[in-house]
Amino acid sequence: MAVRGLVALRTVARVAGPATCRHACPRLGCTLSLRNTFLTATPAFRQAARSSLVQKNRRSLHSRSLVQAEANRSNGSANGDHASYDFDLFTIGAGSGGVRASRFAAQNYGAKVAVCEMPFDLVASDSKGGAGGTCVLRGCVPKKLMVYGGEFAQAFKDSKGFGWDVPEPSVTWERLMQNKNKELDRLNGVYMKLLNNAGVKYIEGRGTLVDTHTVEVDGKQYTAKTILIATGGRAVKLPIDGAEHAIISDEVLNLPSLPKKLAVIGGGYIGLEFAGIYNNYGSEVHVVYRQPLPLRGFDEECRGFIAEQYEVTGLNIHSQSTPTRIEKQSDGSLTLHVKKKDGQEEAIEGLETILMATGRSPNTQNMNLEKVGVELGPKGQIKVDGFNQTSVSSIYAVGDVTDRVNLTPVALMEGMAFAKNVFGGDPEAQAEYDAIASAVFSNPPLASVGLSEEQATEQYGDVDVYTSSFKPMKNTISGNEARGFMKILVDAKTDTVIGVHMIGPDCAEIMQGFAVAVKMGVKKKQLDRVVGIHPSSAEEFVTMRSPTKEVRDKQPVGSSA
Repeated sequence: MAVRGLVALRTVARVAGPATCRHACPRLGCTLSLRNTFLTATPAFRQAARSSLVQKNRRSLHSRSLVQAEANRSNGSANGDHASYDFDLFTIGAGSGGVRASRFAAQNYGAKVAVCEMPFDLVASDSKGGAGGTCVLRGCVPKKLMVYGGEFAQAFKDSKGFGWDVPEPSVTWERLMQNKNKELDRLNGVYMKLLNNAGVKYIEGRGTLVDTHTVEVDGKQYTAKTILIATGGRAVKLPIDGAEHAIISDEVLNLPSLPKKLAVIGGGYIGLEFAGIYNNYGSEVHVVYRQPLPLRGFDEECRGFIAEQYEVTGLNIHSQSTPTRIEKQSDGSLTLHVKKKDGQEEAIEGLETILMATGRSPNTQNMNLEKVGVELGPKGQIKVDGFNQTSVSSIYAVGDVTDRVNLTPVALMEGMAFAKNVFGGDPEAQAEYDAIASAVFSNPPLASVGLSEEQATEQYGDVDVYTSSFKPMKNTISGNEARGFMKILVDAKTDTVIGVHMIGPDCAEIMQGFAVAVKMGVKKKQLDRVVGIHPSSAEEFVTMRSPTKEVRDKQPVGSSA
């Protein structure tokens, strides 16, 4: 098929929508086939296709009007095949991705949209949720508020070196919980207002699929031309004896009192973030994980450095330890039993709280997804293509329920791409997963964008590694022993920066700026020409001149420093 013919056919398929496409073409799934053809094509073919699309978009005003008229018939701004449906789009789940997709479809593209979500509660369940989803109500936002609160503890200590005489501070935990929950209640209302202002109908209740175009909410059925699943994920516990005595992340955000002694099972970012929070507030915190180092998936050198810093801050680290059981004692305290790498048993006693931060699973249970033909992956995640479409042409999915990159900004990006693609008439609108910055708000925090050294070595072979470890200026007279770390990874053949990592205060704020540079393909020599802001930690990124390590043909060859 000629490139222009392929693009034209794909454009008609995407503008008309899956249902209309089936009427126009007897081969069911033709849109998906076209997508796969495009996604698996050579770069030259893809570029040619995009160029053809640009030429098409430059046609006469009359031609563009015809395309827009067809799009309007599809998204509901005029009568069309969907006239028998209650909505153009019905979204199940009012978290970040679902709200973004629904708002854009309704406000920007004139679609008739409904969203269903369960009643608001601080702890999610099969019957409770709330507009805003996990991030706003039970994740990023309340966690970050508590991170901010915990940081005052170190500030009080550091202030003495700067001449301040501060009385021993105390924490009124109940006030923190009240203020935090008040803010979450406000945000829940804000999200409902955003949907209302966009013209989206908000339906409270649990949504399940009846068929490929019908959703049932608390006994009432609604039909839609397109259905979007955006139900996110949920925390899961380890299947060990006594697991019922442990809590999950939803609950650790809402403890009625500050525990004196707490254990965290799990070495991922959720576990380490809460470990830092409660350690800062004064709890004795024990962190248990199976790996030699925490934060699996991050750069290995960063993992080693931050593990040392966690112990500097006072965390009790139990690495290479496997939880075996939890016992509740007669006095109400808990004992966590773990097996060390050498086979020895260890008991962590006198615990008031045990947090299981041992992963999350997609929220796809009891939704009748497989009954209507939606294909699921081994973790229960919804399988989608590059355009967020499932194995059923009228059903799409975005966010953590697809288990791709489980970050709130990614869900927002996917939701926006979905709306542009399905309702905005943009046949090429897709989420881009390269150079996504992320941060771990532990103590100290870690932020990164691009590849780890291990990934860079595997993908590029020849890599220049630049690192710097230092004590921040603020710590020089405060007595704070914490150190910072920075790392830049460069493709030695092209001088392109392919990874940036930082451990230390404000690293997330700094990394957001470098994410733009990495996304745009910044060269190391360009960073070298940048004048740093002095005195600051961030200037270190533009003053690292000599690599601390050189990798050639995937093997380190030593330092040239």
